[in-house]
Amino acid sequence: MHMADALVSTPVALTTGGIAIALIAAASAKVKSITREDIVPLMGVMGAFVFAAQMINFAIPGTGSSGHIIGGILLAALLGPWAAFITLASVLIIQCLIFADGGLMALGCNLINMGAMSCLVAYPLVYRPIAGDNSSKGRIIAASILASIFSLEGGALLVTAETELSGVTALSTGAFLGLMTSIHLAIGACEGVATAVILSFVKTYQPAILYSPHSSEINHKKVKLKQALFGFGIAALVMAVGFTWIASASPDGLEWSIEKITGNTEIGEATIPSTALIPNYDSTFAGIIGGLIVIAMLWCVTALLFRKKKR
Repeated sequence: MHMADALVSTPVALTTGGIAIALIAAASAKVKSITREDIVPLMGVMGAFVFAAQMINFAIPGTGSSGHIIGGILLAALLGPWAAFITLASVLIIQCLIFADGGLMALGCNLINMGAMSCLVAYPLVYRPIAGDNSSKGRIIAASILASIFSLEGGALLVTAETELSGVTALSTGAFLGLMTSIHLAIGACEGVATAVILSFVKTYQPAILYSPHSSEINHKKVKLKQALFGFGIAALVMAVGFTWIASASPDGLEWSIEKITGNTEIGEATIPSTALIPNYDSTFAGIIGGLIVIAMLWCVTALLFRKKKR
């Protein structure tokens, strides 16, 4: 669902960019008030985990399309919505600047469509009411699937609206909307199942790291944080090294929708930021490099935030 610059006009880019900056500022203020001692290392490791997971495109049977998880619901269920948004925003920014995944002008759109829609909208409006506190596995599974579908469908609607408001393409709004919502319904369901599996595993073996808005501190008597960090870290490494080669080469949901209308997966020439060191993840070690950069970025951001808090 990463939008390219060719879909976005300058006014829409400036507006969405301004909104995204305001959301990041608000999230930063919220994160500074968090007292969970585990929040910084958990944000870093989960950021690397989501980065690696997003590199694995899975095929949508019978469509010729593929999709990848966004990870916002997973992050919010473990970190809380605001810390999750900062974490996912870091992933999306690194993807854009270092790997040219998503346009620079469209970065604000992507932060809103994927980051804000999943962490700040779908999680509090859908996941939390269904899952509740002290969630059973059944409620976690239902909440994960429904919130993921809501998130992807909401993102698809926003992509269509931003493209229409930009007016720089000849895409038929009705056809584009129909294709985007239909394919992302399937992608959302797949992400929901994956999220449900991971959170059910966490519920069984490390339930204390699940986020609760009514508990500001992790109970270290019930969780061994190093084990959780090690587990997600190893999983991120395995995905970055061992699974990206099996990723589907089919166009993702957005590219597929454009291709169905125009016959091509792209509109206009792709723009590559001058900061892009590894465009299109063209390196065997792209997953590892990206994960380490995400960890470093989140460590710097949180260190700065909590340093200001102490002062």
